[in-house]
Amino acid sequence: MADGIRPVDGGVRIDVRVTPRASRTAVEGVREGRLLVRVTAPPVDRAANDAVVEALADFFDTPRRHVRIVAGEKGRSKTIEITGLSADAAAARIARG
Repeated sequence: MADGIRPVDGGVRIDVRVTPRASRTAVEGVREGRLLVRVTAPPVDRAANDAVVEALADFFDTPRRHVRIVAGEKGRSKTIEITGLSADAAAARIARG
């Protein structure tokens, strides 16, 4: 399995690295074992966390309610859990870019 992607009951956990206040919102592949997610939102009042959840829901084509932050709420390194998505499907989507 790819670095940073782990299967869990009912879904997958993915390690991400967030860049807030980026010029555009984008999921940009894996660097140093973490999926790089850039968001335009600042890290204030959960704005960046909300933007990360939305960006990943769009990227993996899954409902926003299936994506949640399980670790790293206040830092740039986070662990995201996505229910209803397999580790293989997540790895394949990341590989496609």
